[in-house]
Amino acid sequence: MTVSFPIRRALLVALAVSALSSAQAQKKQLTTGQMLKNEPNKIITPLPTISGWADDSHYIKAAAGRRGGGNGGGSTQVDVLSGTETPYTPPVTNMTVSVRDKDVYLKQVNGTETRLTKTADEEQNPTLSPDNSKVAYTFGGNLYILDIASGKQSKITNDGTDVIYNGYASWVYYEEILGRASKYKAFWWSPDSKTLAWMHFDDTQVPMFPLYNSDGQHGFTELTRYPEPGDPNPKVKLAFYNVPANKITWADFNENDDTYLGTPIWSPDGTELWMQWMNRDQNNLKLYAVTPATGTKKEIYDEKQKTWISWFKDIDFLKSNQGFIVMSDKSGWEHIYWYGMDGKLKSQLTTGNYTVTGIQYIDEKSKQVYFTARKENTARVDLYRTNFNGKGLTRLTAGEFNHTVSMSPQGTYFTDTYSNVETPAKTAVYDSKGKLVKEVADSKGAEYGDYEIATTKLIRVKTADGFDLPMTVMLPLNYDPNKKYPVMISIYGGPNAGTVMDTWRFSGMAQWWAKEGMIQVAMDHRASGHFGKVGQNYMYKDLGKWEMADYIEMVKYLRTLSYVDPTKMCITGGSYGGYITAYALTYGADYFTHGIANFGVMDWSLYDTHYTERYMGTPKNNPEGYKSSSVLTYTNKLKGVLRIVHGTMDDNVHAQNSIQLISKLQDEGKHFEFMLYPGQRHGFRDKGKAEHQQMETNRFIYQYLLQKPVPAELAAK
Repeated sequence: MTVSFPIRRALLVALAVSALSSAQAQKKQLTTGQMLKNEPNKIITPLPTISGWADDSHYIKAAAGRRGGGNGGGSTQVDVLSGTETPYTPPVTNMTVSVRDKDVYLKQVNGTETRLTKTADEEQNPTLSPDNSKVAYTFGGNLYILDIASGKQSKITNDGTDVIYNGYASWVYYEEILGRASKYKAFWWSPDSKTLAWMHFDDTQVPMFPLYNSDGQHGFTELTRYPEPGDPNPKVKLAFYNVPANKITWADFNENDDTYLGTPIWSPDGTELWMQWMNRDQNNLKLYAVTPATGTKKEIYDEKQKTWISWFKDIDFLKSNQGFIVMSDKSGWEHIYWYGMDGKLKSQLTTGNYTVTGIQYIDEKSKQVYFTARKENTARVDLYRTNFNGKGLTRLTAGEFNHTVSMSPQGTYFTDTYSNVETPAKTAVYDSKGKLVKEVADSKGAEYGDYEIATTKLIRVKTADGFDLPMTVMLPLNYDPNKKYPVMISIYGGPNAGTVMDTWRFSGMAQWWAKEGMIQVAMDHRASGHFGKVGQNYMYKDLGKWEMADYIEMVKYLRTLSYVDPTKMCITGGSYGGYITAYALTYGADYFTHGIANFGVMDWSLYDTHYTERYMGTPKNNPEGYKSSSVLTYTNKLKGVLRIVHGTMDDNVHAQNSIQLISKLQDEGKHFEFMLYPGQRHGFRDKGKAEHQQMETNRFIYQYLLQKPVPAELAAK
């Protein structure tokens, strides 16, 4: 149902009246310690962390104060039917390897440790072969295999240098393709342990970017091979080492082609390595089955789109050579497809104007897939089941909630933690048909109704072209309808990177700001993921434009509310959110009055090739898009208060971005604030620097938005 502006305003007024009524009822107030120091309260009870399943009928509950819990440490396994808890100790069925003091150590099942290497520099990513007989690792740009029984170390490659890496990813591959979780690892054992596949990277032509560190008397520079839009990318090729034959075979990919190789996956029988391939424009994705013995490749899958394509996160192979299942947004929405091993489409399992968010379980016997999707409401995730033929779609979770589920190994049960912005989270166990088995926990504490708590509403703002944009609004405590309140908008932005979900959040800091009299808002644009690839495609070759158009529409709506102070419309975010913040204070200067831009991209020609060109193309083929998306283009429009924050050693979004922005602002004669954090990377990891950043953010809010002194509790660390 579409809600008109007047009705939405009535909803927020009703929320405000409810807050006022709560105050009049003289409910208890949260203490400063509960808001700022996370001191215990009986309002919200932390839910148990369910980290996985011990077996098909016992889920694993982490020990109090722990996250994950899969490694034991006081964790318990809980019987889904009786609720009986027994100590959980993960079965130790395999030896492990790790790096300590720069060397590789082997830990046996019985706990005995053995040092396998002894070198001056650190080995990287030691990985056991599936049969536990060998360890592969990288060192000095080369790939090594160590035989555990004999202790013999074999150097598989010999060309490693400061720009040639075997099995160790070039920076842009680590950040954008293989992912940070890879820890730069770019080699993969075959299931039978007889073959080791790896990527070979050549960074010779990739431009060097210097990161300056001011420590010491003379300081020093850290040199990074970092390709920016239009620059040469690393040359990449794929190789196989046949362990029994002591033979290297190169795959049939030409490293001189201006293309990308993605994360590969071994076929279940280990006879082929399925490699993802993409062109430089990133609008053509292919899957090749590569034969290790010969290096020959066979095309299995070919997808083209008018804008961009994302890499496959997973390829689910079915048993008995029945094919594979993947997810693609080629229809305009992320859906599930079943292909034969020859690459021919067997069926599309899901269809419609909604986004599938993940495959939870594949029941090959019954030919059914369990999956999560944002179908009933774009701000909520539910669990569904459908047949391989695309028929029989069934919703398994219920109610107007956002659901986080975990299915048991054989799909018999699932745990469900569910909530919405107005309802604290609960956890329960259900069977595969969605029937309640057992309630597990409720986060609503015994004194939940005794305290005055700022609550949140999820509303929608319709654009002129039909997008119902989601926004959450938390009003101040002790709301006075005759006052006007400042607004703080927390943002990230970016393609398929929304932050607005209909889920419960309780933050002591958020309650503090509500007590101090601030309206807190989060908002998502048309390309944030709520409206599938259809919405994302608007951003193609013009980042910033559509996000800002949508954000402005939502700010226009907020300004129609009688209790919103239009002279104090603040926005803040980091990374892409830092870009959006600076863009809002320049391009959107008529609507945004204050902003804190943390380590943001200020001109897209300064970010890396793979991320930027996916959406923008190159500066050569899209000069107008790069100009219109740059914060530097609109510095003359700045009229509010902009605070720019960056770390000097940011190796992801270089401080160059903020420095070029402040230089342009100086040339324009503009007032702004700038805070530099020496030695800090992307997102400040140093505790002292992070605390200082938070302290300065607090000062900014009190000075410009709340216009009163900073309370002693927030004035210093």
